[in-house]
Amino acid sequence: MNGLYLKIYLLEKRRVHGLLAYEWLLEQARGMGVHGGTAFRAIAGFGRHGALHEEHFFELAGDLPVEVGFCCGEAEAERLLALVEREGVPCFHVTLAARFGEVTARERETSGENSERSKKPEK
Repeated sequence: MNGLYLKIYLLEKRRVHGLLAYEWLLEQARGMGVHGGTAFRAIAGFGRHGALHEEHFFELAGDLPVEVGFCCGEAEAERLLALVEREGVPCFHVTLAARFGEVTARERETSGENSERSKKPEK
């Protein structure tokens, strides 16, 4: 399937309607019918202002970027970005063309790979 990979970058501590922004965004996407989304927490990063954000043992958490990614169609990506803008959530986003799909165990078994292995005697 062809579509888009939408990445939205937020600060970990940012909140929207009382929820952490990445949690809110995942909930909103699920409610819109997007089939999946994932939030990734960064180890370190910097943005347009050049300030380096890193996790240190004695620092309070929350100042690191979180990437929330979605494989979706163009209409879904546009609806998500429109929602983020309407709610006034500060973020940076990247949209990439993507080809995606899934492989299930059943597909693997019917591909002949497992059946060919089972025919070969073990040494």
